Amino acid sequence: MKNYREVVGIDVSKKTIDAYCYHAQVHQEFKNDIAGYKSLLKWVLKQTKESAVFYCFENTGYYSLKLALYFHSKKVVYVEESPLKIKRSSGIVKEKTDKLDAQVIAKYGWFYREELMPSTVKSSSHLELGRLLALRDQLVRNNAGLKGTLKEMKVLLTSSTTDLGCISLKRSIDYLSKQVKSIEIRIEEIIFDDVSMSKNYELLKSMKGIGLVVACQLIYHTGNFTRFKSWRAFSSYCGTAPFEHRSGTSIHRRKQCHYLGDRKMKSLLSMASVSAIQHDSELKLYYQKKLAEGKDKMLAINNVRNKLIARAFAVVKRGTPYVVLQNYAA
Repeated sequence: MKNYREVVGIDVSKKTIDAYCYHAQVHQEFKNDIAGYKSLLKWVLKQTKESAVFYCFENTGYYSLKLALYFHSKKVVYVEESPLKIKRSSGIVKEKTDKLDAQVIAKYGWFYREELMPSTVKSSSHLELGRLLALRDQLVRNNAGLKGTLKEMKVLLTSSTTDLGCISLKRSIDYLSKQVKSIEIRIEEIIFDDVSMSKNYELLKSMKGIGLVVACQLIYHTGNFTRFKSWRAFSSYCGTAPFEHRSGTSIHRRKQCHYLGDRKMKSLLSMASVSAIQHDSELKLYYQKKLAEGKDKMLAINNVRNKLIARAFAVVKRGTPYVVLQNYAA
């Protein structure tokens, strides 16, 4: 992005977007819809006199997705960056307004322009996969809450089969279970409609501990294994990679995982690790070896998590299913 002469920082809200041109030092507010995006491009063209411009805005979920899709359709160069990354780079900011936020984003885009890379929109199937996975997770959590409530009510009642509250809860639980099942069917359809995703899905399923949800989440978060260069980079993204903490001669702590990371992916990998330890003889021995070395259980499980990530990237890169070597040992 170093060849660009101007950057437009955009603060995206639910109904409006605030744009700020870094060098021109002008600000304007637009509606967060197609008409507003058209007005934004016309305004920027007027302010920058057709100079090379790129746009920078924060990833705010559905609010920024509409803007990204429009820029992608118009072949406009843009950078969609992490809000935390922009916030940490802005220093101490005591005031907060939409105009000031747009100015901070524009400043970030200009100062880091040589390091930034243009963003792209995921395919429609990839976006739908992400939406369905998030919806499934929400329904599963809601269903778990209803099951807990039903269990507590049964303890208090002498006849739960005739109680209206219990009957309603059972119906809701059954309904949500059917919805989860239908979402899983649609997720599998999306996976198998894409040749590349289908192949990687089958490769991931060849590993012990990796089921439908974990395999699909791995495919989604890694961009079908195109987003990260190595398994170590993805491990850092998930928050399972240990980092050193040392300063001078007095501060020398053991390596720890950073608290910043994808908590959902980390949680899924934890459950996959527990399952793999139970059903994979190699990982079971590996886990027991770490415990014998004096490591606590959570640290040993984290080692298994990284093993699973490394295996996932290896089978996809190799293009062959995972094979348990102990089955062929002499």
